[in-house]
Formats: sequence, C-alpha cells, structure tokens
Amino acid sequence: MAMATALLILLLATPAAVLAVDYTVGDTSGWTQGVDYTTWVSGKTFSVGDVLVFVYGGNHKVDEVNKSGYDSCSTSNPIQSFSDGNTRINLTTSGVKYFTCPTAGHCSSGMKLAVTVTGTPNTPSGTPPTTPSGTPPSGSNTPSTNTSPPPPPPSNNGAGNTNNLMFVTISVALGVMFAFMG
Repeated sequence: MAMATALLILLLATPAAVLAVDYTVGDTSGWTQGVDYTTWVSGKTFSVGDVLVFVYGGNHKVDEVNKSGYDSCSTSNPIQSFSDGNTRINLTTSGVKYFTCPTAGHCSSGMKLAVTVTGTPNTPSGTPPTTPSGTPPSGSNTPSTNTSPPPPPPSNNGAGNTNNLMFVTISVALGVMFAFMG
C-alpha cells in the first residue's frame, strides 16, 4: 500500500514538472545580430519554470540587465553575464527580464531582449488557462466562446512533447501500481 501511495504522489507531481518550456532565443537564428527579438517574443507566454536558451558564437555574450541598462544599452552593471555560447537561463521569478549583448554596438543595433514572465507554469499545449468558472481569464488572447478553433499550440523549441512524456509517466505509474495491487 505504501508503494501505491508513493506512486500516486509521483503521478500527481509529474504534470507540473513537465509543463516547463525551453525557448531557444531567436529560434534557429539564435542570439545574433539581424534578428528582431521584439517580434520573436510576440505571441509567446513565458512562465516561471520555463528556460531561455541563448545559442551564440564567440563574438557575442549575454548580459542580464535592469530596465535602465536595457533602455540605454548599458552593460556596465549587469545582473549576470554569460559567455559560454549555450546559455540556459531558468525563469524562476515573475516580472520583466532584460537581456543584451554587451559587444560594442550590438545592443544598439537590436540585439536585446525583454521577456515578461508570469507567475504560473505554462498550461499543456492547446489548453488555454482558465478561471475557476472555466472561462479564460480577462486579458487572455483566447476567445470567450467555442465558435472558433483553438489557436495552434506554441512551439516548444526542442522541449520535447510534454503530452507524450506525461502519458508515458502515467502509464508506467499505473502499471506498477496495478502490479503491486493485483
């Protein structure tokens, strides 16, 4: 019985863990000059638990800065600096996060990114967030009626198919639970 209880707890905890999304900044272009990061951000919902993945060459870096540093392209006092070429930044708190490339002239030519992070994990693909009444929250981009098809699911940019992972986890947990009970 203890094993079944432990598996049930694992089963209940797993969906929250698989909802995080890895976003490759700039998609296939990566973190480089010539990408419109304002357009790249539009239509995406960043949530606590998601990860920003910056992929870049040796002449670029990533600095996390405050709003003033972002607006002025000043990296004299960065919050964090990265130069490994494959930087993963876990979004652990809600609010607006600002990033720039500190290489001279890169930020001023558009190599900067601002993302707004919500305090709730992303919902599974294709499922709009809802209020307790079952309606989308105010300000949601989701239509309030079911007369139109749902929007396409957001790209997970290599995060894997969370629905398949959840299905496998549930199937294994149930199989083990029934094996011990039966």
